[in-house]
Amino acid sequence: MSKKPLILVTNDDGITAPGIRALITVMNTIGDVVVVAPDSPQSGMGHAITINSTLHIEKITVDDGPQEEYSCSGTPADCVKLGVREILKRRPDLCVSGINHGSNSSINVIYSGTMSAAIEAGIEDIPAIGFSLCDYNWSANFEHCKSYVKTISEHVLKHGLDRRTVLNVNFPNLEKSAIKGIKICRQALANWEEEFDKRQNPYGKDYYWLTGKFVNLDLGEDTDEWALANGYVSVVPIQFDLTAHHSIQKLNTWNFNEK
Repeated sequence: MSKKPLILVTNDDGITAPGIRALITVMNTIGDVVVVAPDSPQSGMGHAITINSTLHIEKITVDDGPQEEYSCSGTPADCVKLGVREILKRRPDLCVSGINHGSNSSINVIYSGTMSAAIEAGIEDIPAIGFSLCDYNWSANFEHCKSYVKTISEHVLKHGLDRRTVLNVNFPNLEKSAIKGIKICRQALANWEEEFDKRQNPYGKDYYWLTGKFVNLDLGEDTDEWALANGYVSVVPIQFDLTAHHSIQKLNTWNFNEK
């Protein structure tokens, strides 16, 4: 029996995306790899799961390598659920998601299929990391990410993570020689100023394209946005307990039961 760690690999850009192929290459140097990833792009799916239709899995070969690969008709969260419950023979020692084509820093983590896959693994109490490169180009170069992916993954395997915590890792779109290192950060306060581009089809029916710009509202120098803008790989520990603990005491002063 192999003594290597068992690693589940997934993403949201689809199983053939260059980002996940780069991630698989790195994971093959660390452990035994099983890939369960969407059969088509699922960006922006957040933590959606499939409940009103059937799911399909197909064992495939995308490229040469020792990894075992499965293409899934569902969302990134579906891929993790199926991987853990139906495909893997034992619980994985690590789940990695990505490398995403585009940033998942700051508020983007809420919408991210990449990070939702990692969070789903965290819910299963599996150490998990989401990796993203701040380059949306399909032909983006992921080579400068690989050494950092390996370093961070090996540290997680060695030291573990706190329960209910996963890592959100973002890489600046820079040459490797320009990256200053890794910085542990908090999530920046930012949002999207969104607009809808309203158009009409040839039949006169209105349709909309979502547009907008990302606005960083946070001037702190300890955030993921600051780190990325200043040439660092950002690492943010995130939790999926969404309780606003600081508000509990205040809400307890409200007399909801007053007649």
